[in-house]
Amino acid sequence: MLQRYRSQGDYTDCFAIDVPQAVSHAAFVEAFYTTGVFKLERALLSLLAACPSRDAEARELAAGQRERFSAWSVEAHAPGQLLMCDLAGSMRSWLMVLEAGPGTRLYFGSAVVRKRQGGAFRALLGFHKLYSRILLRAAAARALRAG
Repeated sequence: MLQRYRSQGDYTDCFAIDVPQAVSHAAFVEAFYTTGVFKLERALLSLLAACPSRDAEARELAAGQRERFSAWSVEAHAPGQLLMCDLAGSMRSWLMVLEAGPGTRLYFGSAVVRKRQGGAFRALLGFHKLYSRILLRAAAARALRAG
């Protein structure tokens, strides 16, 4: 789902982690948006951008019952995949699950459209990559605990 942005020359990334048990896409999406790490981001968005969110809304998003969550809206979905777009239209977040033997491979990726790739973005790119890996690990751990 990020290929379109990559082919346009936008920044894209993709991180993956393997977990030893089956994790459904819904469980991964809910776990991702309800980790302690992501709740900090949600709190900031609530305060700074007037985009509050609740765990119940994350569950609804994961179940396909909601098209908007905090500062994002659903851009696309397919079996095992979800692509979210921020309200400014400048960033995308992609979540995917793929069966990997008895376990599951969990993916988290991002796209940043060219017009937002200025100096501030380049300066924060290292933090973005680290934060993405932290989010993915936290979501995997939460999904395993819930499973």
